[in-house]
Amino acid sequence: MLADIITIGDEILIGQIIDTNSAFIAKELNKIGISVYQITSVQDHREHILEALDEAGRHADIVICTGGLGPTKDDITKHTFCEFFNDELIQDTNVLRHVEYLFEKYITTTTISDVNRQQAMVPSRARILKNEFGTAPGMWIDDERAVFVSLPGVPFEMKSLMKNQVIPQIVKEFKRPHILHKTLVTYGKGESAIAERIADWEENLPSYIKLAYLPNLGKVRLRLTAKGPDRLLLEEKMEEVSRALYPLIEDVLYGEEDEETLEETLGKLCVAKNKTLATAESCTGGKIAQQLTAIPGASAYFKGSVVSYATETKIEVLKVPEKLIREHSVVSEAVAMAMAKNVRELLKTDIAVATTGNAGPTKGDSDAPVGTVYIGIATPTQVYAQHFMMGNHRERIVQKAVHKALELVQKEILKI
Repeated sequence: MLADIITIGDEILIGQIIDTNSAFIAKELNKIGISVYQITSVQDHREHILEALDEAGRHADIVICTGGLGPTKDDITKHTFCEFFNDELIQDTNVLRHVEYLFEKYITTTTISDVNRQQAMVPSRARILKNEFGTAPGMWIDDERAVFVSLPGVPFEMKSLMKNQVIPQIVKEFKRPHILHKTLVTYGKGESAIAERIADWEENLPSYIKLAYLPNLGKVRLRLTAKGPDRLLLEEKMEEVSRALYPLIEDVLYGEEDEETLEETLGKLCVAKNKTLATAESCTGGKIAQQLTAIPGASAYFKGSVVSYATETKIEVLKVPEKLIREHSVVSEAVAMAMAKNVRELLKTDIAVATTGNAGPTKGDSDAPVGTVYIGIATPTQVYAQHFMMGNHRERIVQKAVHKALELVQKEILKI
């Protein structure tokens, strides 16, 4: 069963916003056995939208559109839908009541206008999907070509409609195959080296199980995807091929990934083991703390961070001895260890991680080559630091350092 995703909005095509909606919709569809055939972004332009709808209707069973449902003149999705389906707009009294309720309850800075009331005008053929968090309703239209669903482009509104209304309705109305994924995470070997090592195993995979290599920032994820009508058979075969793979990569295998980020996994480990964390960041500029605190409930285990970007901050706040910096350089194993040890004591945590390095493009307060990163770890029993060369691209150096720091912390927690 196939789906097409169409995002509508000039802001996507000029790079003003990143299209995260398509990624979310594709994941949700994949969970219920629907493969995405194509993702298309189009302008707020009548002919462009009509062409995209026509093309999607030729090969997809379900077409999901986001965007272009606002109250202003540049939002033309509803009018274009009416043209495509030879339909007309009518006022939906339930949508109108909902719009008026939102203005009365939450939108106190302005009064409702006729423009806002236009949100209640919907194609007569549409099944209305109530948008609990906004004024633009979702719309579901059954057509002989496909099912067409139109959702608002605001991400939190779209996500609520997808999870609570669109997905349940698809499950109710369509018979779908099962799609299972298993992702193994490896570190320390490149994609080609792993591919060569497991070539015979990969060659013998059954036709309904596919392997994808997903290299990124020092790790390679091996994603197995099984698709078919018999879920029990898929689960049994997935387990069988996985057991055969493990011995081939056991020296580089880090674990399995269940659509969880490393920081989510780390957070669960901290809660389960009742351990606390702190960070002292220089070259990563607070990004480790940012990723940790993006997880709801992180305050239970993450106690804080010192972003000691300048050398004087390392000396004055983290109490790294000035003599140590003079002797070893600000980008060094000794300084990374001192940063980790001192922030752990300062914030009274079980484990602390510190980063110091040169992300470029200039060398800053150190003569260390661009790409040099030291990551320090402090625990109740030891303090150590590791040296890495992270390449020569500033953003990748920083993000690779963040990933490696989280990885090292996780390894320490697993030892406890």
